[in-house]
This record gives sequence, C-alpha cells and structure tokens, in this order.
Amino acid sequence: MLTKAETYEEVCKALTWDIPETFNMGVDVCDKHAEMTPDRLALIVADETGTVAEYSFSALRTLSNKLANLLIASGLERGDRMGILMSQSVEAAISHVAAWKMGAISIPLFTLFGEDALAFRLKDSGARILVTDIDNVHKIDAIRDELPDLETILLVGAGSDGVGMADFWNGMEKASGFFTPVITAAEDPSFICYTSGTTGNPKGALHAHRTMFGHLPGMEMFHDFLPQPGDLLWTPADWAWIGGLMNCLMCSWHHGVTNLAYRARKYDPEAALRLMATYQVRNTFMPPTALNLMREVQDIPSYRTNLRTVACAGEPMGAELLHWGRENLNVTFNEYYGQTECNLVTANCQEIMEVKPGSMGRPSPGHIVEIIDEDGNVIPTGEEGEIAVKTPDPVMLLRYWNNPEGTTQKYRGDWLLMGDQGTKDEDGYIWFVGRADDVITSAGYRIGPGEIEDCLCKHPAVSLAAAIGVPDPVRTEAVKVFIKLMPGHNGGPDLEDEIRSFVKTRLSPHEYPRLIEFVDTLPMTATGKIRRKDLRDAEIAKSDV
Repeated sequence: MLTKAETYEEVCKALTWDIPETFNMGVDVCDKHAEMTPDRLALIVADETGTVAEYSFSALRTLSNKLANLLIASGLERGDRMGILMSQSVEAAISHVAAWKMGAISIPLFTLFGEDALAFRLKDSGARILVTDIDNVHKIDAIRDELPDLETILLVGAGSDGVGMADFWNGMEKASGFFTPVITAAEDPSFICYTSGTTGNPKGALHAHRTMFGHLPGMEMFHDFLPQPGDLLWTPADWAWIGGLMNCLMCSWHHGVTNLAYRARKYDPEAALRLMATYQVRNTFMPPTALNLMREVQDIPSYRTNLRTVACAGEPMGAELLHWGRENLNVTFNEYYGQTECNLVTANCQEIMEVKPGSMGRPSPGHIVEIIDEDGNVIPTGEEGEIAVKTPDPVMLLRYWNNPEGTTQKYRGDWLLMGDQGTKDEDGYIWFVGRADDVITSAGYRIGPGEIEDCLCKHPAVSLAAAIGVPDPVRTEAVKVFIKLMPGHNGGPDLEDEIRSFVKTRLSPHEYPRLIEFVDTLPMTATGKIRRKDLRDAEIAKSDV
C-alpha cells in the first residue's frame, strides 16, 4: 500500500517492493478478509431486472471453497487451465478465486467472443474445464469437437447434467464448504489473459500470483490513495479484460473494498449514471469513449452521483473531457497506461501532481518507465522512441503461453517493450505518440488486425483482407477492412452486411468492420506481408483533401 505524502516524489521514495516467497491471490483477495472482517460486504450483484444479491467476504470464501472442491472432483489439478466465459457475476468472481486457491490457472474469456475466437483460446491453453452460462454454451457446443482437452463444462442456468456437462449450482450444493488453499510461490502462474497482436493469432500472457503487487501502486494512484472510507467500485469494463479483472475487481478486493457487479448488454450512459447513484458508487474506471458518450447526457447533476475518483485508459483523454469531468462530475479524471502483458505502469494522481491533458501520467511508484531507442538506450527528454519498462518488475508477464519466440521479441536487453511510441517531458510525464505495431484502439478495446483478417479469409468470397483503424469521433478509431474478392464475386451492400455479420458471430461485435472497401490489389512487402501503414497513410491523405 502506498504511503500518502504531499508530493509524487515523496510517494515514490517511500515505496520498496516486498514480495513474499509464497503468495496466493485467492487467499489475498478473499480468505484474509473472511478471517479478519467476515461480515464485510464484498460484492453486490445487480441485473437489468432489478434483482440484487449481496455477498460478504465470508460467503465468498465458502462459495470459492465449494467450487475448488467441485473442480477437484471434476478432475482439475494444480497447474491445469480453466476457462471462465461469464460476464460480471458472482460465478465469474469465485471461479478465479477458486482456481487460484487450488493452484490452477484461470482464463478470463469475453462473452462477446464468437466461435473462432473461443476455439483458439481454449485449444491453445489446453483448458480442461470451462465455466459458462446458458447464454453462451451454444458457442462451445459448436466447437466442442475442436477442443480435445476440454473435459467438463460447468453450466450456470441449466437444470440437468449430461456427458461432459454439469450443472454449476447443483454441484456447488453437494460440495463441502471447507478447503485448505494450496501454498503457491509468488512466481507460480495464476491466470492467462489473451491479448491481440498485429499478426497471427492472439498471444496468451501468463501472469504470476505476484502480479497483484505490481498492479497495486498504479491502482492506488489513479483512485487517489484507495482505500478511503466509503469507497465502492464499479466499472462497465468486462472482467474478461485485465483492466476489469485486475485494475478494478481484484486490486480493490485486496483492500477489502466493495464491488458492484453489473454488466448491461449495451453501455447506456444514462443507465450508468443512475446505477452509480443508486448504489452509491464512489470509484469507477471508464474508457474515454464511455465518458465521451456520457457528455451527451443533459443535466448530469440531476442524477446525483457522488463519485470520488474516475480513472480512464485505453485511449488518450484530451483537455475537453478533463474539463467536462471537473464541471459536471466534480472529479478530475486520472488517466493511466498499461497493457495486458505489463499493466498499470504509469498513472496520474490529482492529489499529488498536476494532471496534464493528453499525458498518461508519470511512472507508477516502483516501476521504471523510459523512452528507448532501437539499441535499448534511454533517449533524451522530448525525443520520440519506444515506451519500455525496466526488468525485473512484479507486474510483468511470466511469458507468452506456447509462444517462446513472442516472449523473446517482447524484450530488448533489460527492457520490456510496450509496443507504443512515446515521449517523456522534463517533468517525467509520459506522452503517447502512436503504436509501434498496428493494434487498433476502438472504444477502449485494443483490437489485433491479424485475428480479423484471419476470420475474413475464411469467408468464401474473400481472397485477401487487411484491417486498419481509421479516425472516429466517438470510438477514437473504427475498424476498416480492405478486401480483395475471390473470382466470380462482386462487392456491394449485401455482401458488406454479410461480411459484418460473419465477423460479429465468429469473433466479437466490437471487432467487426464498420467500414469495408473492396479493392483489386493490396500493398505488399517483398516477403508477401500486407503493408497496413500504406493503407493508413492513404486514408489520412483522403481526409486531408
């Protein structure tokens, strides 16, 4: 926990890493509170029907104990992988906690993923068990034959058991509520979070239990020294992403802060304001896109929200949004920066430092973040280079799952490469310039073009495809694809609609191309790779005309 002080420099000076040899995140976020403050409210689960359920830390310990016993009875062993295809819910939360307490590795999966996206992640990880619900199991049924390692599905919302399928809550009722967590080293693996790159398939970032310690300074910074009396956290970000899972749920549970679980089918800024007022939410994380949509709501003070902190990340926050937050929510937004492989490495904290519009803040206490050149040398202030984090660092991934080459390429000497270009000013603030790769940032999501292109090429009408991000006033970037058709096919509105639906159902609605252009040729390198930069430059030239 950070020591609060008057200045950023004093806070950084007071922090030293103290990583114990043995550490278990499941015990840390749940069982320790069940021992010390068993009746403390841990989770409020609300849904769109108005149904509300509350869980104390003691209740969560019992539930996660039951699930750990159920998982062991289902054949899951220490080091095995377990997929969690659930939205914000008590089942999703205790699935992670139970997996960690028994030494297994959890895999958060986004409920909007389609069959192809799920098939790759589950097959690559070798997941033996999957926890999902009745709304999503049909996608697994369609790909079950592609998943030889998947032995059991624990299904929430079903009423019967079948071969390779078990009712989640029926199994929980029969399981014992007593379980002794295994002793895990801080370096032992805890979860795999898949991240999309620019070429090929998504990469699975394998994280250790010690990643909790690496996350805490940044999280405490952007929530102005959380925990404070009355803190209660909610985020519209899905817990399938590291931002929702670690930046919000688990880091706040480390401190015993109550969380609200509510995941609407579609983000509605008015509903979000009402929700935060109803449940007295004091702390939230929202991508700038969500906050920009909230700017369209009239008479914000009438909703009577009482936020203490608002954190934002995923895309740059400009001066206009910062000013709007101060005027309408009476909060200075704290922007931060990180990625799935190495999260929360810079942050703002308006209590101890100036928030400069457009900057991602200063390095979070305990992290060394610099701008380096191609040889791994730190470059002078103000010059553009690649954002990098000095090793070792507790927040860094252990490695990419099944991808040693990708792991090697992630480092340059003693530096982990963040894959983004940036600058550092004279006050130590980090400024984002652009992506060193081709990742598309849309509505707070980082989208890898390679996965979209691979999906598109499975369509019978598509010969070649290239995906890029183009400027969008609401989403920061929108996905645009350039498609070379197979002989005998002609482009048109009907085919565009068919292709959009194709990507939506196989990958995810947030990855489908909003813009489609049919072309005769695509710019290629001498080795046959598509030159996405040429396509982006051409789009910029069009907008300048």
